[in-house]
Amino acid sequence: MQSEKADAIVIRLADFSNTSRVVTFFTREFGKTTAIAKGGKRLKGPFDSALDLLSTCRIVFLRKSSSALDILTEASLTDRFRPPSDSLNSFYAGCYVAELLGGLTEEYDPHEHLFDASIHALRQFADGNNVHLSLLKFELATLQEIGQLPSFDDCVHCAELIDVEESYTFRVSQGGLVCPRCQHAGSSEHQIQAGTVALLRKLANSSDCFTSRITASPQQLREMRFTLTATVSSILGRRPSSLRYLQF
Repeated sequence: MQSEKADAIVIRLADFSNTSRVVTFFTREFGKTTAIAKGGKRLKGPFDSALDLLSTCRIVFLRKSSSALDILTEASLTDRFRPPSDSLNSFYAGCYVAELLGGLTEEYDPHEHLFDASIHALRQFADGNNVHLSLLKFELATLQEIGQLPSFDDCVHCAELIDVEESYTFRVSQGGLVCPRCQHAGSSEHQIQAGTVALLRKLANSSDCFTSRITASPQQLREMRFTLTATVSSILGRRPSSLRYLQF
């Protein structure tokens, strides 16, 4: 067995025995990995209370060559996720980040940019800053990293560029937008305004600090939420369970 070191976010915890836990991490160096933490349930165990959901820690683990679980040998706390006590939205937004990292990434498939985006999003939630926009930014970063970001530049049927004066239909099954000319007459499909599309493009292609410099109308927030929820749900094959608790 090979010993590995990594910066990690705790994204899932499960009981293994009276004293041990199975812990899923999302790491900068190795992507998602799952390890057994022997003694991880003891208050004064070997991991110094580092194994809380959404905690960031430095870990050492023994990587198994077979399909067996890795073995966690060390975990030292770097940062604990502490959302505002009066903001359940911040807490559940963090839970949603953990759910996406667990459901949309593969074992030992590293995404350094996504790790950094996760850390930034959790810090924004902990500070209570722009929770909705920060979560949208994180979703876009995740979809971009796994190659599932919808096309927001042109019509998926005729390749016509997006016009700032028109509204479009979002079709998750086709991975993008359909212009008015290619829409079916009388269609009740979800409409998205060109201004919302422009905002999605900016969020997807800008730095993390961009969310603190923009505002979005209630309609734009609703349209962006529908678009990303539909996309994520299509990839997962289900609606993310954490979303039922979020209030937007």
